Amino acid sequence: HSEAGEPGSNGEELEMGVSEVTLVILLFLMYELFACDVCGKSFTRANNLKSHELIHTGQKMYKCEDCPMTFQQAISLKNHQRIHSSVRPHSCDLCGKTFRQLARNLHRHTLRHTGVKLFMCGMCGKGFTRADSLKIHELIHTGQKPFKCEDCSKTFRQAVGLKNHRRIHGDAPPFRCEFCGKTFCHSINLTIHRRVHTDERPFKCQECGKTFRHLKVHQRVHTGEKPYTCNICSKTFSQGSHLRTHRIHMHAGGKQYICEKCGKTYSNQSNLKLHKCRFA
Repeated sequence: HSEAGEPGSNGEELEMGVSEVTLVILLFLMYELFACDVCGKSFTRANNLKSHELIHTGQKMYKCEDCPMTFQQAISLKNHQRIHSSVRPHSCDLCGKTFRQLARNLHRHTLRHTGVKLFMCGMCGKGFTRADSLKIHELIHTGQKPFKCEDCSKTFRQAVGLKNHRRIHGDAPPFRCEFCGKTFCHSINLTIHRRVHTDERPFKCQECGKTFRHLKVHQRVHTGEKPYTCNICSKTFSQGSHLRTHRIHMHAGGKQYICEKCGKTYSNQSNLKLHKCRFA
């Protein structure tokens, strides 16, 4: 009877072996089921593959109803739409600055107060509070500029640099204020400008208790700091607008529009705005 039982025993082993192989194949198929035809990257869910494929096509399906911005993913649009809202529920306990997002903005901002720099450059030892800041910094040492303009072949270290540059070729519309129609080269400038219309004053001075649209400028009243220096006569100012007024009256020779970065002057605002977009 023991000999008669041996085939059954082998059969059980064979069945177990087939089951194991089948399981491995099923697991492999499950984890490699949705593969990108362009780069071969695989996904476990069809919707993840669909979102990934937009990277190759450049298609941006999600459009903001309040401005011309478009996005490849719904979550990116949702995060962007917060800039059109005055609600900033998260505030810094140390300086009072408010933020729309907790993890992405407030936590990063708090590191500036603590001075903790977790990400160190292996080449020069410079520290950063954010990993992406370190990654961008490292390109200085390598000389790598991975983002290239298809029209003029100019290269950039950061994607945002290329994006800003592309505006001179007419690829992207400027950022336009929905209240007054004024346009800007950068979204952050539009966000700051909107406060003129909404009277939003999210920043509170710890010295005097007043609230402001731009706290950094006001704080110079208490510190006496004058970071803006005239490159012609070396006179210093606490605000960039004061320096621009000084240049117009003292050095511009009748040209009223001056680039605060390089000092170049223009007779009309449109030429200055075009210059700033190219400068970005």
